[in-house]
Amino acid sequence: MIFKSKKHNSKFYSILLSLSRNIFFYKNINLRDIYETRLYLIFFHFSIILIVFKQKNIKFEQDIYDSLFLNIENNLRELGFGDVAVNKKMKDFNKVFYDILLKLNIGSKDFKVNNNLVFKYFNELKVSNEENINLFSSYFIRFYNFCFDLPVHNVIEDCERFKY
Repeated sequence: MIFKSKKHNSKFYSILLSLSRNIFFYKNINLRDIYETRLYLIFFHFSIILIVFKQKNIKFEQDIYDSLFLNIENNLRELGFGDVAVNKKMKDFNKVFYDILLKLNIGSKDFKVNNNLVFKYFNELKVSNEENINLFSSYFIRFYNFCFDLPVHNVIEDCERFKY
C-alpha cells in the first residue's frame, strides 16, 4: 500500500463530546448550542484532564492528543469545509486550546477557574447574571476534583461518569 492512513481512536473524543453536550450548559447556564461552544467545552474538559496528569507527574500519551485533534479535523471536513479552511481552523483551534490550557487554572494550591478566560470564550456569560458564571466555575472545579480523585490509569475512561 502506497498511502498509509492515520488510525485514530475516537473513544476519548466521544467522551469529551458527551461531556460538552451536557444539558446543564445549555439549560441551566444558557450557553448557545453551537459547534464552537461544544468545542470550547471539550477544550476546558481536556485541559483539566491534562492539568490533573501534570499535577500527578504522569506523562499524557501523545497519541490520545493527536487522535482528539484528528477527530476535530474530520468533523470539520464532514461539515463541508475544504482543505484550506480546515487547516486555518485547526491552527486557530490549536491556539484556543493552548490559551485555555495555560490560563484556565489561576489557583496556586487549589484549582480555580479563570473567569476572564471563561468570558473570552463564552461571551453570553459576560452579560448573564453572576449565578451562571458561578455555576460554570463550580462545574469545572467539581470536574477537576472528580478527575483528580480517580486513579490515573482510569481518568480518561472514567471522567465520562462525572455528574453535576
